[in-house]
Amino acid sequence: MDTRRLRYLVELSHRGSMRLVAEALHVTTSTVSQQLALLAKEAGAALVEPDGRRVRLTPAGRRLAEHAVTILAAVDAARLDLAPDAEPAGTVRVAGFATAIRRALLPMVAELSRSHPRVRLLINEHEPAESYALLAADDVDLALTYAYNLAPVTFDASVDVVPLWTTSWGLGVPDDFAGPAAHDWIVNSRNTADETVVRALGALDGFEPRIAHRADSLELVQDLIVAGLGVGLLPALLPLQPGVHLLPLRSPDVTMQVYAVTRRGRAGWPPLATVLRLLRP
Repeated sequence: MDTRRLRYLVELSHRGSMRLVAEALHVTTSTVSQQLALLAKEAGAALVEPDGRRVRLTPAGRRLAEHAVTILAAVDAARLDLAPDAEPAGTVRVAGFATAIRRALLPMVAELSRSHPRVRLLINEHEPAESYALLAADDVDLALTYAYNLAPVTFDASVDVVPLWTTSWGLGVPDDFAGPAAHDWIVNSRNTADETVVRALGALDGFEPRIAHRADSLELVQDLIVAGLGVGLLPALLPLQPGVHLLPLRSPDVTMQVYAVTRRGRAGWPPLATVLRLLRP
């Protein structure tokens, strides 16, 4: 139903005269009559009946007017909520990998609470493929994802992408490291990107990596390295456990780009726009 026609009906329920409605809304009386007639066709019921020289709402008209009050209030609230200059208010649902949550989301919680107390974060830890699926299903508003330079990603036209930061990666090895071909390799259990990188590095160095272990947690990857179970990729800025050494990777370098991904056209929603602004370095 046309919300403008609903507003005419609500005004008529208050004022009891099409002339007074026309004066209040700065239109002609014939416009009010025509719009109410069209609303009656949409509703499939008579909404107005004569009452002497005036008109009154029928029982169906009164019921629709009651609904219209709620509908118009919701529409007005939505307009305010979506206005570019509106005070941000709402729940932003985020899916992201653990490092991005720790590095980017958690440090902003205090600032968000102080400056925009009506914005709430719901955080879900997921690897990129899982996050993209949640975003496509509209189950989250923001996905924090990543891609390696040796395993690039192609983004769908249905999303908007903001690059956030880039991190160098190296090879985590144990004390008795005897060369990359001499050890088993540890890769991610929930994403295939780093396995793609590992196999590319092996091909460039003339060997095929033996993929033996899969772990999602970088802390667990280090535990496996210390236990002598293999070697694996680690970010350069990650604090290392005793017994783990990070060898730089050169020719080619290995870097990871982090992205903030939203559904196309959604980034202007004030709560989401606020979170995106705070995420940018």
